[in-house]
Amino acid sequence: MGRLQRIFTHLGTTSRQARRAFSTTTLKALQEVIAEGETLHRAQVRLIIEPALSLSHIRRNLSSRARAHRLFSRYRIWDTEENSGVLIYINLADRTVEIVTDRAVGHAVKTSDWEAACDTMTRGFALGQFHDSALAGIRHVNQLLAEHFPVRDGDHDRNELPDRPVML
Repeated sequence: MGRLQRIFTHLGTTSRQARRAFSTTTLKALQEVIAEGETLHRAQVRLIIEPALSLSHIRRNLSSRARAHRLFSRYRIWDTEENSGVLIYINLADRTVEIVTDRAVGHAVKTSDWEAACDTMTRGFALGQFHDSALAGIRHVNQLLAEHFPVRDGDHDRNELPDRPVML
């Protein structure tokens, strides 16, 4: 996508469109799947959905990946006891899904496994299937985390980050 086209795409993608794609019902279901997953693994998952980047971000040619890294820091997803924070960032205007992980998770799970989870979501989003695709992608992430960070005795009561998705 060219720079001018990207500007118009971001300016034309509204929070109203994001609320249609991710309704209150969908956000609640996503929260439940995140909470459910955290009973199976020790990692902490955070979901942030952003309709579009600001004009200043676009002017500076900020990528969705760079934006995800900024949000990872801003929301202190790195601030977990086991360095096991995971951000799933969805940018509707760019039609991208980025997964940013803290050190322990990043060392344990292969990049190609994260890419498969992202692909599950982006393929569905392209077809307008936001609800089912986002749920499937988060379930995929939960499976990966359960393999590498299974719950140990006494871990099931710890929830260091909110499970509720953030809609920017």
